[in-house]
Parts: sequence; C-alpha cells; structure tokens
Amino acid sequence: QVQLEESGGGLVQAGDSLRLSCAFSGRTFASYVMGWFRQAPGKERELVAQITPGYSTYEADSVKGRFTLSRDHAKNMVYLQMYMLKPEDTAIYYCAAKHISNSEYGCWGQGTQVTVSS
Repeated sequence: QVQLEESGGGLVQAGDSLRLSCAFSGRTFASYVMGWFRQAPGKERELVAQITPGYSTYEADSVKGRFTLSRDHAKNMVYLQMYMLKPEDTAIYYCAAKHISNSEYGCWGQGTQVTVSS
C-alpha cells in the first residue's frame, strides 16, 4: 500500500519561504496524482495544489503565484515550495495521493505543521 511521509514544516515569519517534501513508497509513483491539502484550526481541509504524473498542476486561488508544486519521478518525491508566506497559511499540511483511475484521494500522510507569524 501507499505510504507517504511529509517533512519540512516549521515556524516562519510572514514573507518567508518554506519547502515541504513528501516521500512516496509502496506503489508505482507514476500511477498517482499527488496533492497537498491543508487544514487550519476550525476550518475544513482544503486542496492547496496537485500534480499529475505528467506534471500538470493545479493551485488553489489562495496560493496561486506563491506556491509551486513539483515532483521527482527518480526519487519518488513531491515538493511544495511556498513563497511569501502569510499568517493565513498557518495549518497542518498533508501530502495525499490518488491513483490515476480514482476520483478521490485515498492515501494520506501524517501531516506537518506550518506556522506563519505576523
């Protein structure tokens, strides 16, 4: 089964940058769409960005132009590069995966905390 392990979260100041990493294992990486979700206290989990095996990307309007998602098929890694962080970006960030034949994400990492101070 798919295993996902996030790393790279932390406490930063507004305007700083941070890169989250997600290590994928257990299945064929090239068969999975990879996404990053986040959940802030008292809010619903939201999709931040996703990338297909063919490198097509989607970013939520709230992060467009500030966050960049990439994947490395040689290393089975996904990266979320975050620039110009804002306090409202504070959340637990989750790496997720869905098989290309599935419509829903079914594999989740344990999450990593990102805190942006003003």
